[in-house]
Amino acid sequence: MDCDRYYAVLVPLVEREGELSVLYEVRARTLRRQPGEVCFPGGRMEAGETPRQCALRETWEELGIPESAVTVIGEMDFIHIRAGSLLRPVLGEVDPAALAAMRPAPEEVAGTFLLPLRELKAHPPEVYLYRQPVEAPDFPYADTGVPADYPWRPWRLEVPVYHGLPYHLWGITARITMDLLAHL
Repeated sequence: MDCDRYYAVLVPLVEREGELSVLYEVRARTLRRQPGEVCFPGGRMEAGETPRQCALRETWEELGIPESAVTVIGEMDFIHIRAGSLLRPVLGEVDPAALAAMRPAPEEVAGTFLLPLRELKAHPPEVYLYRQPVEAPDFPYADTGVPADYPWRPWRLEVPVYHGLPYHLWGITARITMDLLAHL
């Protein structure tokens, strides 16, 4: 798959009080992209880096959770982002002691929170569907024998939103959460 950029995130599971929870972070309001939104720790992959290495490095940089405190379970299905990027979620279990010692980087992270899997399952997302028009002004119509008024089919954008939770959970973060719950 040809993508402009490659990203990875850690989907951190934490066992507390006998149940599994998902650790989320809230992005700092000072960030240029998606300020204040809920996300997973992660970012752009560096040259020669695997998704696992990237997810663990970013978790350390953003949350101060060392690689040694994360047991990687495996990679989840990739997500092709319409902006031409490929995102690879990496599922891992975080040692609860590391969670207690976590030190979020304030320039990137405004806060963190845990949502128990049982609560996420009890509040399935609503999926909103939007039709996106296709514009192809640079398409070589004459060279391909395609008429300039070709009826391109619009594509659908699915945006999941979890309602009834203490934080807004939507978009790619919600899609990864849905995928996690579907496979557990």
